[in-house]
Amino acid sequence: ENISDFSLNVTDCTQVVVPEEVFFTVAAAGILENLLVLIAVIRNKNLHLPMYFFICSLAISDMLGSLYKTLENIFIILCKMGYLTRRGDFEKKLDDAMDSMFILSLLGSIFSLLAIAADRYITIFYALRYHNIMTLRRALVILAIIWTFCAGSSIAIALFSYEAATVIPFTILFPLMMFFILCLYVHMFLLARSHAKKIASLPTSTVHQRTNMKGAITLTIFLGVFLCCWAPFVLHILLARFCPHNPYCACYMSIFHVNGTLIMCNAIIDPMIFAFRSPELRSTFKKMFCCAR
Repeated sequence: ENISDFSLNVTDCTQVVVPEEVFFTVAAAGILENLLVLIAVIRNKNLHLPMYFFICSLAISDMLGSLYKTLENIFIILCKMGYLTRRGDFEKKLDDAMDSMFILSLLGSIFSLLAIAADRYITIFYALRYHNIMTLRRALVILAIIWTFCAGSSIAIALFSYEAATVIPFTILFPLMMFFILCLYVHMFLLARSHAKKIASLPTSTVHQRTNMKGAITLTIFLGVFLCCWAPFVLHILLARFCPHNPYCACYMSIFHVNGTLIMCNAIIDPMIFAFRSPELRSTFKKMFCCAR
């Protein structure tokens, strides 16, 4: 808030304000959609596979992001109404808890995407050994490690968020993980192209290869949506920390509310991708709604 107030004095850019009703509507839609994905995977035993468990991990991350923005807006409204102060000890702890939830959502999304990418890689290039390499138990262990690390990191970063030594590694992690996933993609598609030429004469293998490549394309869509929705907010964090007095930085920070809305839009778009790209998940949704009726 202090940075936003200061930015009005150093730039002619007007603060872009998103109505609170829009925030709550988008956040509620994101939470409900991802909750449906979790329920669908739990109810359908055919979806009890490592890939769908990693997708559930991504859905939980999206829900946390929407929940964070919802709680943040509720506390801002309470502050405006005078029920909360902006400098109290309780409010400071509350702010740290919300920051921790935001960081947990971001780290959870990054590592969930990384786990999905690794799963697709194994599916494509080690298809015959996939069920031995990526067992259900191993997938659950991976998820437990991911969320334990993310929870510990989010608490540490939230507590020491005012230190440059904490902010720098956090912001570097985002492009570093994205670069690693991108390299994995390039390697995946180059090898897939080579394999496709070798097995072109085998109809069953070709069908299997196409199915696996469909999963890789789905993950590509996930990654593109994630970058479009989260990168503007991460850039805002960097500018707020390292050049808050620069008029150009302040002008970019004037669209803070828009960047926050993009995060919640990610939570809405991801379940739509799940439903559109997965026939099994689509069928489960239909059965759920039919039973509800």
